[in-house]
Amino acid sequence: MVNKKAPNPVDVHVGSRIRLRRTLVGMSQEKLGDGLGITFQQVQKYEKGTNRVGASRLQAISGILGVQPRFFFEGGPQQMSGEESAAMGEIGGLNGFIASKEGLELNRSFAKIRDPAIRKKIVSLVLALSKTPDSEVSEEA
Repeated sequence: MVNKKAPNPVDVHVGSRIRLRRTLVGMSQEKLGDGLGITFQQVQKYEKGTNRVGASRLQAISGILGVQPRFFFEGGPQQMSGEESAAMGEIGGLNGFIASKEGLELNRSFAKIRDPAIRKKIVSLVLALSKTPDSEVSEEA
């Protein structure tokens, strides 16, 4: 049995931030790969953290996705204290949700609501629902 080395946590974090930004701007892996002159499979490997992104490639990705290179390191393992590392699982889950189809749809729709009072009421509603043990959302929705 071959014991493969686990990806470096920094590489996994950078990859997840690439995926997050790519999905937030509505870009496919194929389109990002085309802009970089690589295949979408290579983009997948970067996003999973199985392949490390070099500095020049990260600079090119940041240009295509419209962010500074530091964006990909924000909240990363190298910046966390012991207490913060305990919350990393929650942050990873949140990033996963935000990058999901439902998370993107929710965020885009919420951002279109211009009335601050309505936005505040929606946040209050969601907080109340999340604290109620009896409230279960039907899978049928």
